[in-house]
Amino acid sequence: MTALGRGVPTALSAGDMARTARIAVGRVGYEVRTYFRQLDQVFFTFLFPVLMLGIFASVFETMSFSDGRGGQTEIAAAEYYLPAMLASGILLSGVQNLGVHLAIARTNGTLKRLAGTPMPPVAFLIGKLGQAFVTGLAQAIVLVAVGVLVFGVSLPTAPSAWATFAWVFVLGTVTSALLGIALSRMPRSGASATAVIIPIVLVVQFASGIFIQFSQLPDWMQQASQALPVSWMALGMRAALLPDSYAMFEVGETWNLGGVALALGIWLVVGLLAVRVTFRWIRRT
Repeated sequence: MTALGRGVPTALSAGDMARTARIAVGRVGYEVRTYFRQLDQVFFTFLFPVLMLGIFASVFETMSFSDGRGGQTEIAAAEYYLPAMLASGILLSGVQNLGVHLAIARTNGTLKRLAGTPMPPVAFLIGKLGQAFVTGLAQAIVLVAVGVLVFGVSLPTAPSAWATFAWVFVLGTVTSALLGIALSRMPRSGASATAVIIPIVLVVQFASGIFIQFSQLPDWMQQASQALPVSWMALGMRAALLPDSYAMFEVGETWNLGGVALALGIWLVVGLLAVRVTFRWIRRT
């Protein structure tokens, strides 16, 4: 195995791969346990989308859409916001949670201590990806359960809808986790991590129509949001959970699942390259 700057390794032998896989599996369990022991972190990244779903569903009750032909279509607010909060949860679990946590770990010496252990950087990063996936999946289950049991949201029954949900969730989670790891290099200290990363996450969500009805955003903002991964996550979730007839309210009047896969795939590659370039056990000064 060779490494570049004690960061992400550039090559692994077969024996190293098996050893790394064993360590990574154990690391996933450790990261998940550590996550749920920090109650403030659980609230702001795990329960926050659930809270927002409850607020939006209670305040708005129904959402009205213009079909562009002089007619109006109404949909229960909980049904409309459930896909948006699922996308928000993916973003929070990946970008916000990992970005803040790694920035703190880098400046308080945690990563420096890990550099002196046999743990390969790849195993550590897989542990973080696993944490984002496990917590994101648990969060999605809670969100869907609240939507159905509390607000009476009707879920699709077609297997194709749940297949769409699955690949959008997996692709969005991995992409968000990689971007969060890369973004953790932006704060200069752990103390400033929340002040730097949380505003970015909030602005991205507002600009992507997570908290505001997407069709009500200005045309220029709708177009600009096409460059943001969370906008595509939300579109994919709407395509999975809402009736096909609601595609007419989207840009181009289509769910554009091919565009969802392409956009998230591009951001995944960007995240991989950014992690490869930026991740180091010890911050360079």
